[in-house]
Amino acid sequence: MIRSHIASPATSPIAADVTSPSDSPVGRGASSRRQFPNATVLLGAAMLALVGFAKPALADEAHAMHMQHGHGGEATAIGEPGVDANATRTVDVDMRDTMRFSPATLTVKRGDTVRFVVTNNGKIRHELTLGTAASLAEHAKMMQQMPGMSHAEPNAVTVEPGQKKTLVWRFTQAGTVDFACLEPGHFEAGMKGVINVR
Repeated sequence: MIRSHIASPATSPIAADVTSPSDSPVGRGASSRRQFPNATVLLGAAMLALVGFAKPALADEAHAMHMQHGHGGEATAIGEPGVDANATRTVDVDMRDTMRFSPATLTVKRGDTVRFVVTNNGKIRHELTLGTAASLAEHAKMMQQMPGMSHAEPNAVTVEPGQKKTLVWRFTQAGTVDFACLEPGHFEAGMKGVINVR
């Protein structure tokens, strides 16, 4: 048997004790006195709910700001988005749930435009993001706060299980360009690699 309980005004958590002016000890003309015993609790709950909804929005905004500033400035340090028609080389990159890239190390020439064909042969989402070692480590920390966030920047591809995506990048300076998966926990598990630009 299912019983329903309907709160009466006396038992309702937000019941109001309303005293009419004629019942007031001050007499007629006195304003109504309302008491909301749970108003403080309700106000507190409402504020917590607002903070809970605001946190993901603020995190998204912080992530967007990081993308604009962190990756934008990095584009000159690690190269620039390439044009697919100008690709001088194609590199197939395999990602698996062992938290490794294959290949994890490669060498390119300064000035090369490389087409990375990135395949996720795992059962969970992975990504490949190009950057400096420091920026990738910083970004990995940020991504811990935003699970499920994916990237839409030219230096990154997010690949769902069983899918493949292409990233085209032009390496403009000699040095080292790092890459990593920034899905929460993947970077920390060692899902990273290095591109030597000569």
